[in-house]
Amino acid sequence: MAMRAAILRHIRLPARAQTLAGPRSREWSLLGSSASRSMSSHGDDHLTKEEVAERVLAVVKSFPKVDPATVSPDVHFQNDLGLDSLDNVEIVMALEEEFKLEIPDLEADKIDSCRLAIEYIYNHPMAG
Repeated sequence: MAMRAAILRHIRLPARAQTLAGPRSREWSLLGSSASRSMSSHGDDHLTKEEVAERVLAVVKSFPKVDPATVSPDVHFQNDLGLDSLDNVEIVMALEEEFKLEIPDLEADKIDSCRLAIEYIYNHPMAG
């Protein structure tokens, strides 16, 4: 007990006034009354569909084998732009780099148009 008393004499903790209604009537918050924490891994900065479309079109337009004037949201990589499957893979890889995400191979194989790329990326929770 002597040790406990000696330690407690040296520890100074600020005391807060408690209401007479008791602790149940008071809201407890570690972050304060105005602070809140988002449980999302990327916060509230999810991209709008327009932002995604703009960036997807910019990536496709910058591809060396593509005429930028022919690129639109509805363009198909092989049918409209004349790209082959390897070009398709390179565009998907460029999209992964642009949006800082990884697209699984099974999903990447399905992305063969700007429209599908826009939809996939817009619906991806980690796209940034």
